[in-house]
Amino acid sequence: MDKKTRTIAGKDITKSVADALQYISYYHPPDYIRYLSQAYAREQSPSAKNAIGQILLNSRMAAFGRRPICQDTGLVVVFAKVGMGVRIQSTASFADLVNEGVRRAYLDPDNPLRPSIVSDPLGRRLNTRDNTPAVVHVDLVPGNQIAITIAAKGGGSENKARFTTLNPSASVADWVVDTVSTLGSGWCPPGLISVGIGGSAEKAMLLAKEAMNEPIDMSELIARGPSSAEEVLRVELYERINALGIGAQGLGGLTTVVDVKVATYPTHAASKPVALIPQCAANRHLKFTLDGSGPISLEPPDLREWPNIGIEELNPVGVRRVNLDALTKQETASWRCGETLLLSGKMLTGRDAAHKRIVELIDAGNPLPFDLQGRVIYYVGPVRAVKDEVVGPAGPTTSSRLDDFTDKVLAETGLFAMVGKAERGRAAIESIVRHKTPYLIAVGGAAYLISKSIKSARLIAFEDLGMEAVYEFEVQDMPVIMAVDVEGNSIHNSGPLEWRKRMAADSIARNIGV
Repeated sequence: MDKKTRTIAGKDITKSVADALQYISYYHPPDYIRYLSQAYAREQSPSAKNAIGQILLNSRMAAFGRRPICQDTGLVVVFAKVGMGVRIQSTASFADLVNEGVRRAYLDPDNPLRPSIVSDPLGRRLNTRDNTPAVVHVDLVPGNQIAITIAAKGGGSENKARFTTLNPSASVADWVVDTVSTLGSGWCPPGLISVGIGGSAEKAMLLAKEAMNEPIDMSELIARGPSSAEEVLRVELYERINALGIGAQGLGGLTTVVDVKVATYPTHAASKPVALIPQCAANRHLKFTLDGSGPISLEPPDLREWPNIGIEELNPVGVRRVNLDALTKQETASWRCGETLLLSGKMLTGRDAAHKRIVELIDAGNPLPFDLQGRVIYYVGPVRAVKDEVVGPAGPTTSSRLDDFTDKVLAETGLFAMVGKAERGRAAIESIVRHKTPYLIAVGGAAYLISKSIKSARLIAFEDLGMEAVYEFEVQDMPVIMAVDVEGNSIHNSGPLEWRKRMAADSIARNIGV
């Protein structure tokens, strides 16, 4: 190894970070696409297969259009291995160099990324407007290069991170499987589960966060057989998590995870810290190395690896089409769990901050600046539009965060239906039944595909909320899946239960040679 000290320009770090973040905003890692394509081919659940197909089609469209895969363009996390033979030529700190790269990437006029970071987390929670600061981890290592792994982690999956300290004799596998079974689908499966074991509380979380960026290799591992305790645990967790039947978007199906990662570290004799972090279907990360010769140069992946799934394959003949401008309670009452609907007409948008403000106005006895009677609301915070776009990528946000507002909004406004992502809680489902207002889901991880069904977007209210402002969208054939009907039947309950039973029955049949 060349042990000579090398100088790396700070500006090269900044440019490389910016270029990498742009790159991962619209290019999935090819290994994920290969594994997801295999999952699509073998999936037997119609709803889950449709959802995986939308994610794959969306990925291909985003890659060719060079626009974000998901509207939640993530919290930036950086793991940097800085060689001790490196001299960084800059008066700025390493974190400042990284943050300038984040700022440039998220404010890029050709592909602006949605800023989601808020400062003062205990107080006003004001958006920093440029997605800074990043979370930066730096290790000093032998050598004269800088190796950087950069990831953009979506809030839906980050919110599902879990930690525990087990007794030394307790089963890690049992805790992980039990925990995954309670996470719901807000983390947007199919993705990965990453587990960190050992060290201390913060070390276990770092182990899990860093390991999830390793290449996907579960098929190869199963083919050759595990050769360590960590690999044995990976295979066991992969099989047991998929056997839960959660499936794509929690709809019930064969594939919940395409891989499981496990990383370990020595720990105290009295402890067994265990961290679990899910990775969503966006799965954005990239590793690159700087050696002093300039910033990185990134080549597009071979897009021939992306399956050419057509929209007609996902919207078969006979799919139900809905005219939102002529919607009635009688029609919404006829929608049934699991069926695909294509929505056309006008709908309103509104997510966390908008709902909070709506409820505050209702509680104060003040009129709303828009009429929700007979309307459909979409829980979304889109990316800013560029060029001739009507709207940027516009996928759904996790609906359970809106549960606390649901009953009052339904009781006071006359809303006809809601569209979001993932399951609803018990109180929200009871409110859906009480007010006969069904809940539908759009596919998380299909933001660019969904945006193409939006034909106009008009600001209605709360402009100061930025991406959380209320808009009126006019959509044409926007694909959604019925999730909770007016009788309280939930696909997120019935789907996984059905597929868990099916897989258990198939496993028993195989074991007895039927």
